[in-house]
Amino acid sequence: EARGAPLVLLYLLALRVLAQVSHRQLLSRPPAAAGPRDFSAARARGYLDNITAIGPRTVGSPENEVLAVNYLLEQIRGIERESTDAHKISVDIQRPTGSFSIDFLGGFTSYYANITNVVVKLEPRSGAEHAVLSNCHFDSVPNTPGASDDAVSCAVMLEILNTLSKSSESLQHAVIFLFNGAEENILQASHGFITQHEWAKSIRAFINLEAAGVGGKELVFQTGPENPWLVQAYVVAAKHPFASVVAQEIFQSGIIPAETDFRIYRDFGNVPGIDLAFIENGYIYHTEYDTSDRILTDSIQRAGDNILAVLKYLATSEKLAKSFEYRHGNVVFFDILGLFVLAYPARVGTIMNYITAAIAFFYLSKKVLQPKPRAVHNLKKLFTAFSLTLTSWVCTLVAVLMVAVFVSIIGRALSWYTHFYVSVSLYGTAAAAKLILVHMLAKKFFYKNMNEQYLGDVFFDASLMIWSIALAAMTQMGLCSAFICTLWVAFPLLTKLMIHKEFSQKGPTIKFIGMYMLGMFVPYLYMLYLSWTVFEMFTPVMGRSGSEIPPDMVLAGFIVIFTIILSSYFINFIYLVKSTKTTLVTLTTVFVVTLILVCSGIFFPYSSDAANPKPKRVFLQHTSRKFHDIDGNVVKSDSGIWINGFDYNGISHITPHVPEINDTIRTPCEEQAPFCGLPWILPVHFMFRLVKNWYLPAPEILPRSPIQFKLLSKELMPRNSVRLSFEVSGPSHMSLYVRPRTGSALSRWSLGDGVPVASLGGDYFVFYSRGLHAAPWHFWVQLTAPEKHSDGIVSLAIAAHYFFGEDQKSPQLYALLERFPNWTFSSGWSCTYDLFVF
Repeated sequence: EARGAPLVLLYLLALRVLAQVSHRQLLSRPPAAAGPRDFSAARARGYLDNITAIGPRTVGSPENEVLAVNYLLEQIRGIERESTDAHKISVDIQRPTGSFSIDFLGGFTSYYANITNVVVKLEPRSGAEHAVLSNCHFDSVPNTPGASDDAVSCAVMLEILNTLSKSSESLQHAVIFLFNGAEENILQASHGFITQHEWAKSIRAFINLEAAGVGGKELVFQTGPENPWLVQAYVVAAKHPFASVVAQEIFQSGIIPAETDFRIYRDFGNVPGIDLAFIENGYIYHTEYDTSDRILTDSIQRAGDNILAVLKYLATSEKLAKSFEYRHGNVVFFDILGLFVLAYPARVGTIMNYITAAIAFFYLSKKVLQPKPRAVHNLKKLFTAFSLTLTSWVCTLVAVLMVAVFVSIIGRALSWYTHFYVSVSLYGTAAAAKLILVHMLAKKFFYKNMNEQYLGDVFFDASLMIWSIALAAMTQMGLCSAFICTLWVAFPLLTKLMIHKEFSQKGPTIKFIGMYMLGMFVPYLYMLYLSWTVFEMFTPVMGRSGSEIPPDMVLAGFIVIFTIILSSYFINFIYLVKSTKTTLVTLTTVFVVTLILVCSGIFFPYSSDAANPKPKRVFLQHTSRKFHDIDGNVVKSDSGIWINGFDYNGISHITPHVPEINDTIRTPCEEQAPFCGLPWILPVHFMFRLVKNWYLPAPEILPRSPIQFKLLSKELMPRNSVRLSFEVSGPSHMSLYVRPRTGSALSRWSLGDGVPVASLGGDYFVFYSRGLHAAPWHFWVQLTAPEKHSDGIVSLAIAAHYFFGEDQKSPQLYALLERFPNWTFSSGWSCTYDLFVF
């Protein structure tokens, strides 16, 4: 053991440090001094500071529709005046109105009116037939400055426009810069541009600049669809590459509850593109802490260098004009420690994967069949080790998830949110200890008196067999991430072939361990590098994933998966060394001590540290509700402050600070009303349990600009259908909820493509937003109805949300927000809710 397990642990620790250092070095490279044709982070920071100084830029607010737009136009006009004669700059202000349905968040329909896009086209003096699009958004979510999401991207785009316009070299194609003013309203402005703007027809590819964190490295996490030439463009041009097809397949699986404008350009514009996002420090994404001073100048420089280089490459590429000729095929891509990107066609990857798996299966079959008289015996031993390895993984997963369930039940979820090392000490040590325990017991009782070297050899082959099957299966499923399995088959197999003689020696020697670890260096280093990226993305998401998903189970599951992967080729050491008791006792001790500390509550989940805050997110809506019957009479009304905690812990940590927010005021569900009669701004009801939100009684609110909701007409249509037409005027954000009554069905409406899209649960949700000076909203719904419908054919509710201005916060809401502890980010607004039956 003195030469085995401790050396393995030191090896993994050293690789872990190396992977972390490689991540940090991605940002530590000092930017070169900016020349006249180079991207200047200093100028971009000036743009960023000025945009965020405007304050929160909610769609429909003067800050977004006037101040931000005027600032962008002022800078663009200044850039235009200083541009060289090689370029022509055109500027257009677009204010589109439109509607579309999307299956995001369970499915809903979006309607927008008179929102704002600032569009700039940089092209050769002689004009250009084709264009590449660069997209950012200057709006922000309410109550936040939105520095990383997405002001910094707009600042980067302004500086890229400035840099390109001053170049004496003419571009071959046009570059269109879209500063879109309504992305946070679920991708409305990009839809208005790509479906309605005259320049959209010329776009052959796009780059979308987004954020899931505050600064750091910008990760390429989506490309395509297909069009592998785009990835090759990034590979060739990007100066500081950071890209992963693994991130792409994770994001597109829907595990992360998010979407970007990439979705709109892909689905409604049929345009391929590249999606980039800042991913570091997602703890303060969409909070008041997302300020410009938290974004490093090096991050801005790095992003600017990359995006400028890729845009220039695309704007001078022959492939852009003939993109349709290169559109077929997917691509496998991943960066190597941020130094460069490996990319190759998925079909090549498929061939490589199958060849690698075939070689591994050939090696294993040859091992089993030699000598032939012992083939059945060898096969039995291999499958026994295979089964035992899988059993140890299942036992480990179940045991660690049980710990996570226990921690969640006793109210200690997210103890690791501010202290990530706690999750490793708790779930990582539990996983490693359980794996060792299962194999230690198997060695002691099942494999008693068997040759240790033989067992080590068999369990190595069992791991190789598992990885080979996984490689073949993932390749068959068409997953580009199968390249990871290739690493875990090819390098271990080569290592085994190089040191097969040492496997038969008595006990692992220092030489054997050294050569073994050297052979495993590449897959282990890459997996640790990848795991750092995954945890950097996912850990903050657990603080905003709603009250339905136990975050400890999710994180524990990830830790078990990575523990299983990293231990798969070290399980054989348990059989090679004489004893693993010391390692097992050490891991168990760390686990038990950490569990005791977690249960004691010493690890508080949230932090108000000024330098590195990790706040709890709470949303408060001062609501006045009225429920009308079929005759228009108010049958019920109430007012209160509706409170939602955005994580699994609810308000258990807040009650000591605000005692009246407690379990006695849990929100009741109004069963007869769509979406429980609650004023959801988006259809995220499935992410929140009603037992984990609260309704604190409060005085009625009387907005100075109340909503006006009118039934304009009722028409009888063919086939027992009724068409109801409505007019609505109100604030910039409204939510419409529709539920057909028993026996009725919603068949058509004037929204989206005309076909109603139901949300999870069967009700229908429409999200409405507008810019300034929009006309009243007119729409109709058509329902098939039974001949007798004395209790009505449809329940229809409308909620008006006041995100800015004099109606945003009532005195009661202000007073309550002031009492919340400083480790919370509490976002509040006022709203009204009216339910009608027709």
